[in-house]
Amino acid sequence: MEAKSLNGVMTFAPTSRKELMQYAFDNHKIMVAVNAEKILHATDESRALINRNLGYPDGIGAVWALQKKGAEKVVKIPGCELWLDVVQSYYKVKSFYLIGGKQDIIETTVSKLKSEFKGINICNFRNGYIKTEAEELALIEDIKKHNPDVIFVAMGSPKQELLMERIQKQHQAVYQGLGGSFDVFTGNVKRAPDWWVRNNMEWTYRLLSQPSRIKRQIHLVRFFVNLHLNRY
Repeated sequence: MEAKSLNGVMTFAPTSRKELMQYAFDNHKIMVAVNAEKILHATDESRALINRNLGYPDGIGAVWALQKKGAEKVVKIPGCELWLDVVQSYYKVKSFYLIGGKQDIIETTVSKLKSEFKGINICNFRNGYIKTEAEELALIEDIKKHNPDVIFVAMGSPKQELLMERIQKQHQAVYQGLGGSFDVFTGNVKRAPDWWVRNNMEWTYRLLSQPSRIKRQIHLVRFFVNLHLNRY
């Protein structure tokens, strides 16, 4: 699976979700979503964080940038769908550990997973409010004790990626940062309807639903201008 540099952000160009998942499992990788914002606002710190791990095209902006670099068959893989693909593909043979969200959200997430994926092995879980070093150390010890194959962390970037890296030093597994995916999975946050998703207009739907996002979306205009001018 090839990778391309997008404003210094090394982003892999999978041709299918299966290819990305297989690569992550073969190499015990931390999967990090890459979108237009992360490319546009890349800093030395954020580039290094992504480049140490497995950046994949979570948004259509990253896909277009990869295509301009010659990765014609690359596919968009939304992180909020990818983690469920991982569960669907491996729940019969792998074990899982979940971290993130409020207590009621993580409990509902685990309950729904157990209902939809009969027999899934969820070793343990905890909310995303890790306030002290002692709590983090206790979490790492619990992970080492349960020895999960897959660890999902839903805390937002870059906090979740930095935590996953610290855990990975103690326990090799496949990791994925999920942001607000538990909220979407439990219905606490509504995702764009299928038509908007299929037509790569999810960002437009979010803007129409939340006009307050206009300042954030203006930055995306800069990204597409830069992309057109081959600056990435």
